[in-house]
Amino acid sequence: MSKTKVEIIYQDNDILVINKPSGVSVTADRSGEDELLDFLAAQFEKQAVDELRLVHRLDKDTSGVMLLAKNIDAQRKFSACFETKQVKKTYLVLVQGMVSETQGTINEPIGATGKKPGLMRIDKHSGKEAVTDWRLLADFGAIALLAVNPLTGRTHQIRVHLPRAGMPLLIDPMYGSSSPLLLSDHKTDYRLGKFQEEKPLIERLTLHAYQLEFLQQTQTVIHEQPVIPAEAGTHPHCFIAPLDKKFKASIKMLTKYNPKGPTAFLNPDDFEKIINGQKL
Repeated sequence: MSKTKVEIIYQDNDILVINKPSGVSVTADRSGEDELLDFLAAQFEKQAVDELRLVHRLDKDTSGVMLLAKNIDAQRKFSACFETKQVKKTYLVLVQGMVSETQGTINEPIGATGKKPGLMRIDKHSGKEAVTDWRLLADFGAIALLAVNPLTGRTHQIRVHLPRAGMPLLIDPMYGSSSPLLLSDHKTDYRLGKFQEEKPLIERLTLHAYQLEFLQQTQTVIHEQPVIPAEAGTHPHCFIAPLDKKFKASIKMLTKYNPKGPTAFLNPDDFEKIINGQKL
């Protein structure tokens, strides 16, 4: 059993909201590695874990906020919110390339390639509708930070759509580059001591599900449940998954060592919000 602890963002009698680590599969996969419920089993009683029900999914290598239901009624209610697009999902994404616009919408149908299980592509003939909104948070030069809102829920939607718009993820072995982010590529006076080897700032998929917000019209659905977190700084019907140590350090270093410095952020407040895990 893995000893990795899953961060609990919020829970009550009906739901459990977690910050899923990167590299953890939501369900059993071909690797045979521990799945999400195996990790949670180390933190909760077996019966409580056995009763958890999926409401939505995240890719194995995507980290971030995820909601699970504790009973069938909660699963039905919250699944309905996702199906009727009454939930706004915001992802933080590090991409490579020059971003010439400050925001945009990508509307391209997505379907399976048929070449490799789970591999998706733009398919204008038989693909399913897929729409993604994005906005530029910070322009670091050859790298940018985006806030991305998928309006549909297709498999690998963000990972397929952003390259189509000329903004591939900085690290995504399946659809782009597997090269890690190195501080030496951005800090001009970077030096290593003798016999030292540079450790990457980040080497996994640069995609994080940061914020899950239930829209105003869903209040009648979730009013019956005390789903509003009590911590200071949170927003009603909004759950936030703080960035992990490496993702946060990457943004800090890119902000410090890019040509524009802190002004790389279009809105300076966004940097503080992201670093402190606050609502965007």
